[in-house]
Amino acid sequence: MTAFEEFGVLPEIGRAVDEMEWTLPTDVQAEAIPLILGGGDVLMAAETGSGKTGAFCLPILQIVWETLKDIQEGKGQKGAGASGGATAKPWTMSFFDRGNALAVSPEGLKCQAREFKEWHGCRCTTGVQGAGKYYFEATVTDEGLCRVGWSTQSANLDLGTCKYGFGFGGTGKKSNSRQFDDYGEAFGINDVIGCLLDLQGNEVKFMKNGKDLGVAFRVPDNLRTETFYPAVVLKNAEMLFNFGEEAFKHPPPQGFVGLAAVDQKNVRKNPLAVPTAAAVADAKPKPNAPQAIIIEPSRELAEQTLNQITRFKKYLKDPLINELLLIGGVSVKTQMAVLQSGVDIIVATPGRLEDLIGGGYLLLSHCRFFVLDEADGLLQQGYGDLIDRLHKQIPKITADGRRLQMIVCSATLHSFEVKKMAERLMHFPTWVDLKGEDAVPETVHHVVVRVDPQKDTTWHNMRQRIQTDGVHAQDNVRPGNSTAETLSEAVKILKGDYCVRAIEEHNMDRAIIFCRTKLDCDNLEKYLKYVGGQKYSCVCLHGDRKPQERKANLDAFKEKQVKFLICTDVAARGIDITGLPFMINITLPDEKSNYVHRIGRVGRAERMGLAISLVSSVPEKVWYHGEWCKSRGRNCWNTNLTAQKGCCIWYNEMNYLAEIEDHLNITIPQVDKDIKVPVNDFDGKVVYGEKVLNSGTGYKDHVQQLIPVVQQLAELESKAQLLFLKHLPVR
Repeated sequence: MTAFEEFGVLPEIGRAVDEMEWTLPTDVQAEAIPLILGGGDVLMAAETGSGKTGAFCLPILQIVWETLKDIQEGKGQKGAGASGGATAKPWTMSFFDRGNALAVSPEGLKCQAREFKEWHGCRCTTGVQGAGKYYFEATVTDEGLCRVGWSTQSANLDLGTCKYGFGFGGTGKKSNSRQFDDYGEAFGINDVIGCLLDLQGNEVKFMKNGKDLGVAFRVPDNLRTETFYPAVVLKNAEMLFNFGEEAFKHPPPQGFVGLAAVDQKNVRKNPLAVPTAAAVADAKPKPNAPQAIIIEPSRELAEQTLNQITRFKKYLKDPLINELLLIGGVSVKTQMAVLQSGVDIIVATPGRLEDLIGGGYLLLSHCRFFVLDEADGLLQQGYGDLIDRLHKQIPKITADGRRLQMIVCSATLHSFEVKKMAERLMHFPTWVDLKGEDAVPETVHHVVVRVDPQKDTTWHNMRQRIQTDGVHAQDNVRPGNSTAETLSEAVKILKGDYCVRAIEEHNMDRAIIFCRTKLDCDNLEKYLKYVGGQKYSCVCLHGDRKPQERKANLDAFKEKQVKFLICTDVAARGIDITGLPFMINITLPDEKSNYVHRIGRVGRAERMGLAISLVSSVPEKVWYHGEWCKSRGRNCWNTNLTAQKGCCIWYNEMNYLAEIEDHLNITIPQVDKDIKVPVNDFDGKVVYGEKVLNSGTGYKDHVQQLIPVVQQLAELESKAQLLFLKHLPVR
């Protein structure tokens, strides 16, 4: 048995993983795989390179294959486990008799709706009928609007808006037939509402935290023979139910009995709480209705994820799993043809995915997994609205009773936007937080090099060699001129030279270099080839390069055919290259989280890495093409500031450096312009790109320092023992 099989992974998947020399699961895999296999929504926060892709791909592959196997063998529902574990219990909230945007927890005792504008309701799987006095409790577990009470099978799910339902809301109103009247008092988070039904006296009443609020409704004569079900309706709220299988927080009044203890002759199953025969018959998905959709922020990361899936499924046969990559730059007709032939897992970038869903070529009806990889990157690129729209279109329960699972992961998961999205869309998510707030791995040494054109005037002689972005083409830039524009142009020139210095000083033969814009990437590529030729062999990776060229460039770098990969943040997000020794920031990012992403390119797989950031001491004028720019930067030369309807801003790296240091709660070491990094400052000599050797950590020196202290402690302990023996009583 492989180590992965101990977490419930199929032997066929374990064998494929074993061949990839994944001897043991990483921490994030050990935490996330059982959770996903168990049916939960998961938020993953872990270091880049920690195995997040495997953490969600492995269990998704397994569940998709098992579902296809069940369909192949003619099996219907998988029973309790398939529908969340609640069908085995008589008193739970229903996975089927509920609103589309209301979620029920796996054990069936908690309901949650994250819609802000609409009410969504749910009824219990079981009800009561005939004479008797019945009771259940509902606890408000999150802020929002809620109504709880009793309804018959004929009632609207929007409890209290028809004559067949009786509700009590958090605003202190009771409701029936859309008649909202003052009753009792308002309630909110942590309050416990007791719901009482007296079918002898034909009354409905409620309690708040044990306080009897009096009779709310009289049950009409025409409803006395009906079955009454516990019911709830929520708007961006959450409630936890107790039907008496556990001790009530506030016992019911004398004569009332918890629903779990009701005589079976008075119990009735909710016929709407079971999937219909038609629904079960429709369980087999159509060819273009995948079970899993994984969204990636870039085509490179999408290709990387698809390649992992292809390797993981190597031994999964009969039935075969079909995966499809949906990215731009590939014939859409080819992708449509593959969809019609049958696809189980989709890995996509947002644009192409939206096009095919909008055109009706890709159906969401049987989507079981909705995965957002590098979620913060997706939100930064403006795909938040698209994610919301897609999530709303996906049924929360599939036709065969399986609940939608949502998985969100990133190296920087703690952003406000990601947290709010998770609260809005996810279903009782479990955090797999092995990273905490953003931090730089201990295997990464990162330093800052100040670029000061007022102190370093060597740029005077380099103006003709280094091509800049043209922002100052119309400005009077010349040596001796100390204007802000001149200093800004000088920074652009010096950074190209400092990049070469860094390469030379550390004998870099492999590094990833981050630039702020696509134009900066192109210019640096030209400069490195100009000054070094094959010695500085390099390729670019950014959005303006054709898809085939981007793929070829990335492959060339991975296969060590070229030494340097020059890229923008978006293009390089999530790229996994093990053993990369060096990284250079030509310009600091304006997003703090992107600094962590960039740093995460090195220091992976326990190998040491060095990250060098070139930081200008003066403001630099740079391109900033917003929505107002018709071409979004293509052939745009409007060098006015954005306030003057132009496409430039002043970029203050010293401010961004301060924000990054404050965010990480550290001070990043600064080195001189010769870019010599004193390794002793990092407690020992290292070889970047290699694993740390125990003999080179510097701990031997620490031991030598501690020897006299240890000896002194030993002597004191000996004296203490002798004194103890000396004072022992004589027998």
